[in-house]
Amino acid sequence: MTTHTAAPTGSLSAPLLAGKRLLVTGVVTTSSIAFHAARLAQEAGAEVVLTGFGRLSLVERIAAQLPRTAPVVELDVTDRSQLDSLADRVAEHLGDDPSLDGVVHSVAYGPPGAFDFLHGDWEDVSTAVHVSAYSLKSLTTACLPLLRRSGSSVVGLTFDARVAWPHYDWMGVAKAALESTNRYLARDLGASGVRCNLVAAGPLTSLAAKSIPGFGDLAEAWKDRAPLGWDPSDAGPAARAVVALLSDLFPSTTGEIVHVDGGLHITGA
Repeated sequence: MTTHTAAPTGSLSAPLLAGKRLLVTGVVTTSSIAFHAARLAQEAGAEVVLTGFGRLSLVERIAAQLPRTAPVVELDVTDRSQLDSLADRVAEHLGDDPSLDGVVHSVAYGPPGAFDFLHGDWEDVSTAVHVSAYSLKSLTTACLPLLRRSGSSVVGLTFDARVAWPHYDWMGVAKAALESTNRYLARDLGASGVRCNLVAAGPLTSLAAKSIPGFGDLAEAWKDRAPLGWDPSDAGPAARAVVALLSDLFPSTTGEIVHVDGGLHITGA
């Protein structure tokens, strides 16, 4: 009988993304899905460029902790001028034939009012939808001049928006908008050979999670209900799904949502 040894969860085979060039947004801490996706992508052979918002020096310090230090370009996804110049600024780091094979959208934000469904005002709600959902479209179209190769892949991160979660409120609505945006992008960009998919991760202990009131209560549901179990401190499984969707392993998959949540999404009460 042959004994098979499972591959370690922290590594991927180098050829998987060999020669690919990726733009990764949302790297703020080393615990984020975006950071682990960038790390795994580099280990799998990709060249990575990061974006940063606000304190670029902080993102640059985080970038230095990757296997190979990645360049960082500034991006506020609500700033039209920055979006308009993004392709040119990213191209400066891509050599003589600037092009991208993939983009990772890991951007979300909701003001405190977005976490109060009945009393949240439109200003807070519109901010949540703009940053967390519309930005998938604006980021992708800003990168289209560089996404010239058939088989390019856009991968975003969501939190399963099919149901109403406690405490999540208007951010849940924003995630539903993100998921719909992904489907329309997949429809409109398919003819250009660009795939658009999302990874729906379970709750992870991250900087973003700290802004969600009652996050601990939300995450508690995973303890007993996820068939495979769930470690809220491990962003690795979600990051591996991101890298897989960036690769050529799913050439005919678009408009999809891949759940990486220990299987909780299939369970009932």
